[in-house]
Amino acid sequence: MKFQLAVLSVFCAAVSVNAFAPQLPQAGHLSSALSSAAAPAEADASTDEAASNILKPEYQAAVEKAIQTCGGVLQDSQPELLQMVSHFCQEYITATQLSHDKYPIPETEANAALEKILTGVKLAFTYGMGENKFEFGVTHEAFRGEDDMLEKIGTKLDFYQWGCEFFRHFMDAEESLVLGKDNLKQAFEQASKGENVVFYANHQSEADPQVMSVLLESAGFADEASRLTYVAGHKVTTDALAIPFSMGRNLICIHSKKHIDADPETKPDKTRENMKAMSGMLGKLKAGGAMIWVAPSGGRDRRDTATGKTPIAPFDSKTIDMFRLMGRKSKVATHYYPLSMVSYELCPPPDFVEAGTGEQRNFRFTPVGINVGPEVDGDVEGAFNPGVYEETKKGYHELRERIFPGTAPDLE
Repeated sequence: MKFQLAVLSVFCAAVSVNAFAPQLPQAGHLSSALSSAAAPAEADASTDEAASNILKPEYQAAVEKAIQTCGGVLQDSQPELLQMVSHFCQEYITATQLSHDKYPIPETEANAALEKILTGVKLAFTYGMGENKFEFGVTHEAFRGEDDMLEKIGTKLDFYQWGCEFFRHFMDAEESLVLGKDNLKQAFEQASKGENVVFYANHQSEADPQVMSVLLESAGFADEASRLTYVAGHKVTTDALAIPFSMGRNLICIHSKKHIDADPETKPDKTRENMKAMSGMLGKLKAGGAMIWVAPSGGRDRRDTATGKTPIAPFDSKTIDMFRLMGRKSKVATHYYPLSMVSYELCPPPDFVEAGTGEQRNFRFTPVGINVGPEVDGDVEGAFNPGVYEETKKGYHELRERIFPGTAPDLE
């Protein structure tokens, strides 16, 4: 208990409050997942008008069918959301057509995109809203289509695989990169021996877990990809559209300090839940073989509007130290690796952190990448702080220059 209390304030203060799947506010407010001003680094304008001029007939028909179907649900209850739904559908299907132009496979055809949109909306209404809204514990094991799921939640859908397929074909496979494969192999070999691995990562896109899975699969680590555990803020377990994606992930669910302090009446309950989450994470580490992804920045990287480039956000040193402390407390060998991610262009966030929820969600067909740095040597002074952040920056610079030459921020 003393250990939990000692690190609780650090943990809840540093945890990312950004969902890693498209976000929504509380039940009944579908607008959050379907509206925003986010744009790719090379353009700020919405793609709606441009897309309407370039969509092939079958893809335009899919857009219209998606809007018509969603509109049938919303027109009486929330007609103000129809324009936001239109943007969401236009973005998703436009990105799918661009993918199909390069990879003409059944999964990128117009009807496939339409089915994915309608399934996602159906899952959001089924599990993200109303009396059947799914409730997460402080830790969550991914729903993978097990037999007992039918009785629990009424379906045997593999939520992990569904989430991967939702984003998979927006990632340009030929141009995407996985660097640091030797370090990655070493990390997973350590985990296979019952030791723990923590990846300190920068965070660029709400789809980062899906990016991790797709890229790790391409590198031959499909099983390891499915067993990663993500440290997540409260939004991924409360926002309607995020919930189905979260149901397919192994999670440690934490209330951020900001979220705890926002409502004094619920603060004691949230604090207790965080303590339980701490116990759950420590239990995973004590059991051994844990593989944990955490973003010490506490949020997504944002574009520098002055330069047009996207630097990685500073890491919180207390978060880095806290995971090191947790590893020691577990009494199981725990290894730490810097992990650089380039995924900003996939679902670009707004340039500035906005209060509350209400982002418009955009989708792009683009290359993505990860770069795993060498294991942190704890015997070297400064290896964790500021070493982890510096190594992640260096790996990010290399990766971004390989994927998008000339777009990496300067290394200071």
